[in-house]
Amino acid sequence: MSKLDGNGRWQSKMTLTEHTEQYEARNESKASRPTPEEYTMARDYILLPHMLTMVERSIEEIRASTNILKRLYVIAAQTVMNQIHKDMHSLRRELSKRNIKVISDEQIDLVIYYKIICRGYEERFGIVRDVVRSEISVRLTKYLKDVAQLIEPYGK
Repeated sequence: MSKLDGNGRWQSKMTLTEHTEQYEARNESKASRPTPEEYTMARDYILLPHMLTMVERSIEEIRASTNILKRLYVIAAQTVMNQIHKDMHSLRRELSKRNIKVISDEQIDLVIYYKIICRGYEERFGIVRDVVRSEISVRLTKYLKDVAQLIEPYGK
């Protein structure tokens, strides 16, 4: 409530109702909560860097191995990494277009907290490490399935 709300002058015809509605609509749109789709985008924004790190470690392990198919495994892992990079780039672009920022906050026990700033609205968002692991597993399975579909015609 501002100082001018209680003095009665703003109730008169000084402001038109359409101007008041426009002012209120503009203030509501500035600090609006994230939609469920935007929460999903924020979750993916959190998960993708972890997935990228896991795939990079896996590539290093494969390169150090003596497996005769290591070249194939490295190429498949590189393909997955490239797709993750593409997804991260498009996700970053979409989040900035929607004026959403995701900032790492802290980790308490098994929960990792992030701060989501969405068009002026600020919220703390926590994700459990087990959920992170299971989501990463599901997403990596999807990426590997795409790679398998690319390789499958050559195996027949």
